[in-house]
Amino acid sequence: MTELKIVSSLEKIFAHGSDDFYEVSALSMLRGERLNFQLAVRSDEPVRLTVDCDGALSLALFNVRAVPTQRAYCEDHDDDVIFSPDGIYYPDVLMPMKDGAVELTDGLTGVWCECECQKAGAYPLRICLHNDKDEVTAQAQLTVTVLPVDLPEQTLMCTHWFHCDCIATWYGVEPLSEEHWALLENYVRTAVRHGINFLLTPLFTPPLDTAVGHERPTVQLVDVTVNADGSYTFGFDKLRRWFAMAKRCGVKYFEMSHLFTQWGAAHAPKIVDVNGKKLFGWKTPAGGKAYREFLTAFAAALKPVLEQEGVRDVCYFHVSDEPGLGDLRSYAKASRLIGRLFEGFHRIDALSKYAFYEKGLVSLPVPCLDHLDDFYGRIDKLWTYYCCGPHRDSPNRFIGMPSYRNRALGLVLFKYDCVGFLQWGYNFWYSVGSKHPIDPFNNVGEEEAFPAGDAYVVYPGENGEPLASLRFKVFYDGFQDLAALRLIEAKEGHEAAVALIEHDMTQPLSARYYEKGVEWMVRKREEINARIAALYG
Repeated sequence: MTELKIVSSLEKIFAHGSDDFYEVSALSMLRGERLNFQLAVRSDEPVRLTVDCDGALSLALFNVRAVPTQRAYCEDHDDDVIFSPDGIYYPDVLMPMKDGAVELTDGLTGVWCECECQKAGAYPLRICLHNDKDEVTAQAQLTVTVLPVDLPEQTLMCTHWFHCDCIATWYGVEPLSEEHWALLENYVRTAVRHGINFLLTPLFTPPLDTAVGHERPTVQLVDVTVNADGSYTFGFDKLRRWFAMAKRCGVKYFEMSHLFTQWGAAHAPKIVDVNGKKLFGWKTPAGGKAYREFLTAFAAALKPVLEQEGVRDVCYFHVSDEPGLGDLRSYAKASRLIGRLFEGFHRIDALSKYAFYEKGLVSLPVPCLDHLDDFYGRIDKLWTYYCCGPHRDSPNRFIGMPSYRNRALGLVLFKYDCVGFLQWGYNFWYSVGSKHPIDPFNNVGEEEAFPAGDAYVVYPGENGEPLASLRFKVFYDGFQDLAALRLIEAKEGHEAAVALIEHDMTQPLSARYYEKGVEWMVRKREEINARIAALYG
């Protein structure tokens, strides 16, 4: 017996789960957009998939593979999570399909389909499953309508922290070797394709998620030479190469790695000289004379390079990640130093206490999503982030959360008119504290330290090619929703576009409230497209 259903991309298909999905027979999209849907397949014999459609519409197919999760969500989760009927297994990895072969399970199997089209029109798709005798054993149809309106270019700045060392570790290559550079470019391209246009740049090894006293592998783009008189000479060839590579991939903004340690700015990051000798690190007090002198010399040498590379106005400097009010004094001292050394440059940090901004210590604060209302209306350019939190009542992307909760972020960012979004884990494949590497395919949940899906949205594929998660695709769909809403905003204003989102919600959209359900989200996007068609027809 073979069965085939065309279902929403917002469904999660479990091998032994219910087949009561939100089925789709017609979907719409804008020109230049990427439209996703899924196939739910059940078969007791091997099957091959074919799709008949107009050549103007391109289609990429992926087998959806489940991964074992150690911690699918936080212990004090709300009621909008998914309890897997497959035990610890959740669908997440998208494996490019080869020759149409469906990777069957002993129950339901998911196939992810991604459409692109630049030509307006209605495109019927006939999807068939074939057995070994090439007989059609099941088929279904979907009509994709491409509106004669272009999806606007993404204006939201978005970063997911890019961990160069994790890539080197997984593939077993020397950091910043030629092999590593090739891998980095592959991973940057995939990031940009999914909305990341703001790239964490390791001037020095980023002092992030590193246990005190421990070190991450050295990934340092700036060469440092200590001269006989104790002065410094800096080499920027690797940094220039980084800028060129990133621009080639479509990156628009550069996030300079943190110049002080995480959670309080108490120490210097690990910095080595050209011979690998450690100059600064955990034993270096942030406010000490030696590090101040180093930063002064470094800033004087770096600023002309940023001007020459044409990135001065798109560079954003970090001081320290997530300081609390108890760190206010140490953070203030570090921030004022960076403010003097890089006067006129953007300074950005993830922090959720308004007092840091109020005291002028950061020009672009990035509050956690559940603190967004504390900053809304009080600063000119509003950013936000999420990570392990918030995990109650707000959008997030954990593997154990429904996909509509992931996608809802785009609507929230639009309503609050945010200019940027930050998340810490594009590809963090280390244990908590970076004490050792993990296998992201088999240790999802980072030894139960992070909720599964918090630390990465891509998996390491063969031949140096990253594998996207279905969560990354859904996340980017939220950005496409945001861009589509900009078209309505341009004609009718921001409030009218928000009203379109909220008119059938049980309460207004907020950083702590989104509408639940696959059907609502699918129909909402179709409603947005219908309004665009009416306004631009």
